[in-house]
Amino acid sequence: MRTRKSPLKISRLILASASPRRAALLSQIGLTFEVRPSDIVEPPLNMHVGGVTQKLALLKATDIAQHFDEAIIIGADTLVSLEGKLLGKPTDDADAFEMLTHLSGTCHEIVTGVALVDAGTGRETVWAETTQVYFRELHSTEIDAYILSGEASDMAGAYGIQGRGAAFVRRIEGCYFSAVGLPLASLVEHLSNFQFFNC
Repeated sequence: MRTRKSPLKISRLILASASPRRAALLSQIGLTFEVRPSDIVEPPLNMHVGGVTQKLALLKATDIAQHFDEAIIIGADTLVSLEGKLLGKPTDDADAFEMLTHLSGTCHEIVTGVALVDAGTGRETVWAETTQVYFRELHSTEIDAYILSGEASDMAGAYGIQGRGAAFVRRIEGCYFSAVGLPLASLVEHLSNFQFFNC
């Protein structure tokens, strides 16, 4: 039986993130990669949400790039923004409840910043994508139940659109995959610009 080879082949690709969701997205499109999470301490940044996610993504990618002679490093950061206020991961259940209560019935933004760093040449590319997410009205009892599921604790904005939190979403405008953690179409386009794909 003939084996079909994927057209997407990179000499070495490193994901500077511990997120299982980002790893699953890269695997979904057939990329071979290694996971080397960055452990940088994220500094407070006084800028708009797109700027924050891009800056943090670049910090993560450059942190890992210094450990390799030749590789493309992917750094990423995702934040939720409601009326200009940034929502990261909740500090506890009470914080998660407050976040979800504020998001109930709103349109908010999920912004993912991505950075590619060529460890060999130092070349960098950074961008961000925004997805508009429309929530239905949530009851306090279902917010409590969702928090008890444990899913809210590790998610920006206290919910995961790819998990049980999908039940909160009426519709989105923009890239679904970006809302999960990586904008796949633009990622492949930028990787192609780095000329690391071979057909």
